[in-house]
Order: sequence, then structure tokens, then C-alpha cells
Amino acid sequence: MQRRPYATGIIGIVIIVLVIISTLPQQIWSRPDVGIADFEPPTGVAQAPRAPVLFPARLSDGLNLPAVNTVYVSSTGFHISDRAGFLSFWLEHGGERIFGLPITGEVVEEDLLVQYFERARFEYHVDAATGTGQVLLTLLGNQLTLGRDFPDGEPAKGAVYFDITRHTLRGKFLRFWEKFGGLAIFGYPISEPFQEISPIDGTVRLTQYFERARMEWVPEAMPPYYQERERANGVMLAALGEIRLTDYGRLALRDSGVAAQRQAALPDAFDWIDGPRQRRIEIDLTQQRLTAYENDLPVYHAPVATGKDGFNTPVGTFEIYHRTPMQDMRGSAGGESWYVPRIPWVQFIHGGVALHGTYWHDRWGTGVRMSHGCINLNLDDAQWLYEWAALRTPVIVHY
Repeated sequence: MQRRPYATGIIGIVIIVLVIISTLPQQIWSRPDVGIADFEPPTGVAQAPRAPVLFPARLSDGLNLPAVNTVYVSSTGFHISDRAGFLSFWLEHGGERIFGLPITGEVVEEDLLVQYFERARFEYHVDAATGTGQVLLTLLGNQLTLGRDFPDGEPAKGAVYFDITRHTLRGKFLRFWEKFGGLAIFGYPISEPFQEISPIDGTVRLTQYFERARMEWVPEAMPPYYQERERANGVMLAALGEIRLTDYGRLALRDSGVAAQRQAALPDAFDWIDGPRQRRIEIDLTQQRLTAYENDLPVYHAPVATGKDGFNTPVGTFEIYHRTPMQDMRGSAGGESWYVPRIPWVQFIHGGVALHGTYWHDRWGTGVRMSHGCINLNLDDAQWLYEWAALRTPVIVHY
């Protein structure tokens, strides 16, 4: 019997569709139902519908700012500008948390354009051969400890040893140093950790000096419950403010002779406190990394641990639709049930899927995915995001 032409065409179309389906990424078929998540979705809270979000390409869009981006910090009375790249460097490498706020405007010292911040001094260097410029940080740690003699360290298990300064880095100081910029931001260690009276609060604290910084450990910054869980689980957590940086910029300014007088805000300068900013969070599931943006500038990075196979974190554009500083986690799906108390800094983005702090593991950013769909963060990162974000902050999750 002769096959009808239209039947042959239908068979051909079916074969093509099956071939296309077989080549699609596996993650498309493994996305969970919204009911599969670490938390039960909050009751009585309406989840915002998804909507396209538009982001300005530049900080100055629609704000009638100068040709270069400039912000004004009213609490100190000084501007931060991108004329020499200081603003972008400040934002992209930790901002107020690492460098503090500006305590002078841009000034010229010894033919070098500089600006003092509470914990650092920015320098603008121009390459004579190429004419390109870059921002570097003054070695304030070396400068402010001139004449002090720190005993050398010795290579040891679990420590990183630097031949160039004959000192080591380990534990929470090492984690903080690596996470927030390493050599470029803090320089090499120039002492071993030792007990010293803090110039900040007069308490004896474990302290370590670096070429560009002085760090001290503030254990009470971590609530007792998480300290106990840290010991019991054999993990290393970080609380916001647990590693504290000394105001080296203020000390250097005191010794510099620079007269720092408050400035009036430029007419078109962006108000750092009250100015409108488009904020968003992006989560890269492949890299297991979160980036927070203000307009198009990345202002914070954090490693994450997302949903394991069978509980994959959903992909898409969401918004924070409910927030709570503390919540117990409970759920049941896929033959598993769980209950975990005192989960801090919880921000829901999709059903029971949330950004939150984690204290039962320290595998963020390692590629090990451990959750039932949520985005696990270290305690300090979760708190920073909670204080920075707000309801309806967009959250984009992608591979």
C-alpha cells in the first residue's frame, strides 16, 4: 500500500522534534516544582508576579550628573568621583565595609593624585609609556608600623607562608584576606597573629598586621548559638564585623598635614545616602557565585551553595517577596524531611526558595550543591545582603 504524502510529513516532523528535545540541557528537565524547597512558602504572603526589569547602563542615567560619575557622602562632607577611577574602585572592592567613607576630597601629594578614606588612601598612577592609569592603595600598614619589629613566622600545616615577608596567614584572617581582595587590597602579612590592645575599643584582641591594613578578631560579633554550631560541626563561619579593620586612613591623614575641610555638594552630584539606585542580585549556578549590583556596577560578591540534583534551584527572574531576620526551616519532598532551627537573614524569591545564612556547612563556592533549592550563604554575606536589599529587589538566577 502506498504511504500517503501527509503521513510521511508528520513522521518527519515528529523525528525532528525528538532530536531537538534530546539535545536540550539536562537542567531544563530537572527544574523543580515550586513546592520543592528548603522552606515551606510563607503563608498569607502574596508572591509578586514576574516582570521584565530594566537597568540603567550607567550610574548617571537619568540623573543629570556630570560626565564622570560623582557621588556626595553627606555624613563626611566629601565626594567620590570617577575622574581617576576612585569611585569604581571603591564600589567594586568592598566600598564602605572595607575602605570606609571618604574623609578628604581628591588632593595632590608629592605630584600624586590621592584621596583619603577612613581605612585606606587611594593613589592614581599613570604609566609613562602607555598613558594608562590605575588605582593603587598606599602601604599604610608599613608606614604606620615603621620602627616596630615583628618576630618572623614559620611554615606550618594549615597556614600559607610568604617568603617575601617571612610571615604566615591562617584561619579567619586568611579567609577574610582571600575573600576581600588578598594582596591587592591588604598586601602581604607583616606580622604573625598576636594579642594586642585594640585602638578601637581598648579590648585585648587577636591582631595581625598587613602592608595595607590591621585586622583584629571580634569573636562576640557571632551570636553564641552559631559559635557553638561552628565548633560542633567543625566548620568555619564568618559573622559580619567578626574581622574588623583599623581606621588606617584616619591615622595617615592625621600625620599627613592635609587640611580636610567639608565640601558643599556639587549641584549635580549623586547623593550617596538618598539618591535613587537600581539594585539587583544575580546568581550564577555554574560558578556558584552571587553578585550584587547597583545599576551596572558590581558592589558585592559572595560564594553560594545551591540546590542539589533533584532539588535544583529554579532558573529565572524573580523578586524578593518576603523577608524575615530569623526562621526555622522545615520541609518534606522527594522522600526527605528536614527541620533546621534559627536560619538567619531569610529572603524569599520563589515559593519556598530563599536566600539565607547557613551554619551547618562551609562549602559555599566549592561546587558542592547541598540545599533543597535555596541559595545558601555564609552568615556575613547573608546579613550584608539582607541589610542592602529590600522587598521587590530583582533576583536573576542563571547558568
